[in-house]
Amino acid sequence: MKTYQTTLTFNSPNRGTFNITPDINQVVEKSGLNVGLCHVFCQHTSASLIITENADPTVREDIEYWMQKHIVDGDANYRHNYEGDDDMSGHIRTLLTETSHTIPITNGRLNMGTWQGLFLYEHRTGRFNRQVVVTLQGD
Repeated sequence: MKTYQTTLTFNSPNRGTFNITPDINQVVEKSGLNVGLCHVFCQHTSASLIITENADPTVREDIEYWMQKHIVDGDANYRHNYEGDDDMSGHIRTLLTETSHTIPITNGRLNMGTWQGLFLYEHRTGRFNRQVVVTLQGD
């Protein structure tokens, strides 16, 4: 069994979702693995990874609408606000989503459903560089 690991850096220009599926597929291709598992891990507490529909962007818009409705920036009851109004809300958003996913590799590519994509979900309103560790194991 072969193991391959790399860290990718993504610049998130604002709050929102960013499709990183092609970037992760490039890592899988570079690894030379044909079958196995791909584990992706976001090294941040105010950004996360989601697997959701990749065809209709209104799905991700609706997810963001729901987040904004239920997790309010600048809530006066938040005690943690060192980096601004979106600081604590960003942490809560991350708790409700995921910081890692494991996806099968089949025929040298991520084996995702037709309408699935892997997205970096930035929960802060500013510009950030986000690191995602990609670990592959297989043959």
